[in-house]
Amino acid sequence: MGGIDAKLVRTEGPGSATTLARLSAADDDTLVIACGGDGTINEVVNGVSPGKVMLGILPGGTANIIAKELKLPHNPVEAARQLPFWKPRRIGLGYATGRAISSGGTAEAVRRYFLSVAGIGYDAYVIHRLTFEFKMSLGVAAYVLEGVKQVMRYSFPVLTCRTGGREIQATFAVVQRTSRYAGWFRTAPLQSITKPHFGISLYKSRRRLRYFLYGAAAITRQTLRDIERLESRKADFSAGACKEDVYFELDGELAGALPATFEMAPDALSLLMPPDPSTTPAEDVMAIQPCARGPAPDPTTR
Repeated sequence: MGGIDAKLVRTEGPGSATTLARLSAADDDTLVIACGGDGTINEVVNGVSPGKVMLGILPGGTANIIAKELKLPHNPVEAARQLPFWKPRRIGLGYATGRAISSGGTAEAVRRYFLSVAGIGYDAYVIHRLTFEFKMSLGVAAYVLEGVKQVMRYSFPVLTCRTGGREIQATFAVVQRTSRYAGWFRTAPLQSITKPHFGISLYKSRRRLRYFLYGAAAITRQTLRDIERLESRKADFSAGACKEDVYFELDGELAGALPATFEMAPDALSLLMPPDPSTTPAEDVMAIQPCARGPAPDPTTR
């Protein structure tokens, strides 16, 4: 594959990509390549971070925010041909700590890294309601149809965001490491995975029809008065007196429920990126040796 001596391993179900990536890191592999969508990539990230293992991405899946963000070739075969020429860059990751979605009894806390996006409230509920079969049959269209369906059913409970000494109320929030949301929408146009903070968007209305305007604003890249955008390295979210679970998702996969904290984990991952001399400082770029091996990170630090 692109001149790289790679061992191909197939995932077997939810969570298996994390296990496989962790085993690769412990086996002194210096390069792990993930072929899949945002959810698969998230699992791999949680298997190799924090550490020095390099991560390369071959696009797949439904939306693949990070592939679009890095302007990777849409065709994974073409991406594989170009991969040896990409350069690793150290970046920070988002780190979420929240309550596990309980099915009765006491559940352990959720602690996970995320590479692109965390959504709190409405979009996580859409993912919760979306069936695997519907998603596989229609792809992105399934999210759109389910989103329209649930906008008329979701209660839009009030969330409280605490960040930078402020307390802000909203009904939906997006915490972004990337400028894109859902693959195509630039809801945080000034944000980048190379920056040391999040871009946070807070949607404040409880009116259902207003959410159709939010969608239109995302498509046309317009700003509405009841959408507040800010930058922060840490934000705490709670659901106040809401008796039902308010969910959050990480990189397009349902992850947990509020209360939850989202904070930056600096210098957590070496991500392969297509070289761009105009935007990549020389000190942030390391020489890539695709077939080289080096010391594995201490797995006890994960």
